Amino acid sequence: MSAPTRRDTAPQGTDTKATRREWIGLLVLALPCLLIAMDMTVLHLAVPHLTASLNPTSDQLLWIVDIYGFFIAGSLITMGTLGDRIGRRKLLMIGGACFGAASVLAAFANTSEMLIFARGVLGVAGATLMPSTLSLIRNMFHNEKERSFAIAAWMTTFMVGTAAGPLLGGVVLSYFWWGAVFLLNVPVMALLLLAAPILLPEHRAEKFGRIDLPSAALSLTSVLAIIYGVKVMAAYGFGGEALSAIMLGLLGTWVFIRRQRKLDDPLLDLGLLYRRTISVPIVIQTAVIFVGMAYFMFLSQSLQLVIGLTPIQAGMAMLPATVSGIVGSLGAPVLLGRFRPGSVMTGALVLTAFGFGLLSFPGSAGSLYILATGAAIFSLGITPVAMICTDMVVTAAPTDRTGSAAAMSETSAELGGALGIAVLGSVGTAIYRDAMLDTDLPANLTAGAIDALRSTLGGAVHALADARSGLAGDVLLQARTAFSDGLQVISIICALLMVLSAIGTVIVLRNAKAETDAGSDADSNDTPDGDTEIDPALQPAACAAGRID
Repeated sequence: MSAPTRRDTAPQGTDTKATRREWIGLLVLALPCLLIAMDMTVLHLAVPHLTASLNPTSDQLLWIVDIYGFFIAGSLITMGTLGDRIGRRKLLMIGGACFGAASVLAAFANTSEMLIFARGVLGVAGATLMPSTLSLIRNMFHNEKERSFAIAAWMTTFMVGTAAGPLLGGVVLSYFWWGAVFLLNVPVMALLLLAAPILLPEHRAEKFGRIDLPSAALSLTSVLAIIYGVKVMAAYGFGGEALSAIMLGLLGTWVFIRRQRKLDDPLLDLGLLYRRTISVPIVIQTAVIFVGMAYFMFLSQSLQLVIGLTPIQAGMAMLPATVSGIVGSLGAPVLLGRFRPGSVMTGALVLTAFGFGLLSFPGSAGSLYILATGAAIFSLGITPVAMICTDMVVTAAPTDRTGSAAAMSETSAELGGALGIAVLGSVGTAIYRDAMLDTDLPANLTAGAIDALRSTLGGAVHALADARSGLAGDVLLQARTAFSDGLQVISIICALLMVLSAIGTVIVLRNAKAETDAGSDADSNDTPDGDTEIDPALQPAACAAGRID
């Protein structure tokens, strides 16, 4: 028994309700999303164990940790379009099989090179899963309200996976070797392969040709180069290596765009970006991920290095933010049933700005209660915005290009997170270094310790750990104050960016209209300049509640 190859009997935007089969299928789609998020964090706990076992160099360890995320980001566009062409369920199953096989390879890797290769394959396989699951949700849930809830549940699995990764990893590492953290993926992927043919429908485009391999290579190379460049910039500052990588990525992007415009059957339909229902949500989603990812990185450091919590205590302190994020994501469909998407997004962005504003008060970085409260507030605001943006993108895209649109949305999120960490990280580091430049230091510190102390707060804590001078306590206090000052400036920047995003949402989405079947399924290349295809599709969930203006 298998699900139908196509499901076109109920057009998007109708009131056709999902059956039990679709809701069970949603649980199946949640499985790979959970694992993708877990694999982002579970390895961090295993690093000391695999370092002792494989003895990687510092560069090899960096690639072991980062290559997974690099290849997910770089492969999303190609895999999203490939799913549109060969079938989204088929690509999901191929990716699931590869993910399981690569997990076994990673678990039993006996060299650093073997583990790097396995993590790279995991990244490519993960890129097949993300747009496939999201585009299948579009095909399975035809009722607007149900689809909004399904997308909210889809997003929630990523947050749950991110939080569960360290916890499960810690339990596994208490009883097994480091490779066992990867074997958690195998039974889940086996369940996916068994259930997908029965519960998930197949859907593919009818008029697509072959994949343009040069475009796929350009897409992968460009995104990888940009992500790598901003990662290097975040770690070492804006040097020659970071600049070269970013420039290479931008050049590749320019060539990629020119090539897509010339091809009769492009890898990426750039006409989708002419729709404000797609381009505006992508920009807003990039902005909220930009501030959210960067601030959570600083939040973790502040809890441990300024307040002095242990890693486990810091994780517990961040649980309110995780819970509020889940509440915000699942609560968004309820709000969309009563208000316009633009109004909900504006309110959520204002709430996010308020959270960052709370965190911008002097001394907030040293207060556990202010940090936890502020993070919970902006998490409650960010997740509805991300959910609504995702909903709008997949709803506005023609059904034959849902995978491509979903990949664009996910790629923008990956780039937004990387840019946020790099740009805001550079701001915080610059403020810290400037404040520590003229600080009087203990005489018994080595040149390397002094450089580390003046670079990051973590370096200062480590450098002063064994210092016996009475000056060490004063220097550490100054270092924590300098870090807190940088975090305060970053909070102000984040708050202002969210206010600007809220204003932009009011201006651009104030005349939002309901999604129509014709607007959803029409070819986006036919109306790049007109308003009839741009203004509709801004009201995905309100249609279900009868709020069509």
